[in-house]
Amino acid sequence: MMIYLDNNATTRIDPSVLETMMPFLTDHFANAASTHAFGMLASEAVKKARQQVADLLKAQPHEIVFTSGATEAINLAIKGVAEQYQAKGKHIITVQTEHSAVLDVCKYLETKGFEITYLPVKPDGLIAIDMLKNTLRSDTILVSVMAVNNELGTIQPLQEIAQLTHQAGALLMTDGT
Repeated sequence: MMIYLDNNATTRIDPSVLETMMPFLTDHFANAASTHAFGMLASEAVKKARQQVADLLKAQPHEIVFTSGATEAINLAIKGVAEQYQAKGKHIITVQTEHSAVLDVCKYLETKGFEITYLPVKPDGLIAIDMLKNTLRSDTILVSVMAVNNELGTIQPLQEIAQLTHQAGALLMTDGT
């Protein structure tokens, strides 16, 4: 019997999701941007899925972006915020124990003139809320903290982090993969 303890990295697909996806993985696969009948069928399925996710999150469908995976989503989010908000500031806060997808894009942004603060964690793997509070500045545009560390299992206090981040006028991004 296998005991699998890395669901924060990869989780078995839910049977109902697999059942829903099977037609598009076997018989109805197509590029959703194509104008032929197969592509239009795929496009309708993507639109339906986008609406379902938007309804679940109480968002608008145009606010939902599907990516091929977590690394692409993280890059899109962090680089997008950096580009959109650089007139407000170029300071980003993250955590030393973040996934390499976050750390790599932050290192890249440093080459583009952004200042990145890498918060250490306490022995229990949590960030020190007071340290975050003292690190936030008027030019901080983004705080990136993963929800659950995929190696330690540490669950960060996202509500507290979000409250501090938003009070400072910055955005919060969390890797909830």
